[in-house]
Amino acid sequence: MPAAPLSPAALARCIPFAAFMALLALRGHLPAGLGLDARWIYGLQTAIVAGLLGWYWRGYGELVRQNLPGAREAGWAVAVGIAVFALWVQLDAPWMQLGEATASFVPLDAAGRPIWPLIALRLIGAALVVPVMEELFWRSFLMRWVQHPGFERVDPQAVGLKAVVVSTFVFTLAHTLWLAAVVAGLAYAWLYRRTGKLWTAVIAHAVTNGLLGIWVIATGRWEFW
Repeated sequence: MPAAPLSPAALARCIPFAAFMALLALRGHLPAGLGLDARWIYGLQTAIVAGLLGWYWRGYGELVRQNLPGAREAGWAVAVGIAVFALWVQLDAPWMQLGEATASFVPLDAAGRPIWPLIALRLIGAALVVPVMEELFWRSFLMRWVQHPGFERVDPQAVGLKAVVVSTFVFTLAHTLWLAAVVAGLAYAWLYRRTGKLWTAVIAHAVTNGLLGIWVIATGRWEFW
């Protein structure tokens, strides 16, 4: 029996993620002979994914104003985001890594000077666009879809352990620092499940990525990007 086609709600969560991953693959495998600076593709990634999120925005019922977290929930989200960042930069031992990133991002010119427009694009994309795109895919769609294919009807607070573990495992495969990704995936899933509001996971993810970006710029540890 052929698989049922994805619903419009599923497509709205999958298409921005698929576009991001396709452009990530392009950036990592762009032939050197073309003479193009693959780092600028990240700006294209950010613009396309932001455009797709804007196009589908009306389909993201979890992100309407009425579902914004309260002050206490937002505080928890910020605290979790800070904690994940603090752990992420420590969990980089060789055995905690799945190979090497195929699309490294070192925003320096030939003389080793920072290319600030590239840095700004990366920080904006990582802190503002990626958290929304990834939480819509990993938590809002995949985690609930594992629980039940009719994921739109699944209350995030009713999601079981299997769905949390499976979605976090797949989330981990998309990251080089696998142990850090396990910690992050479980933390964001816990927030979403505990509060029932996707915004808490988005805020935590944005705080983690924003702090990581600032830390990378300050320390020059570009391998974390």
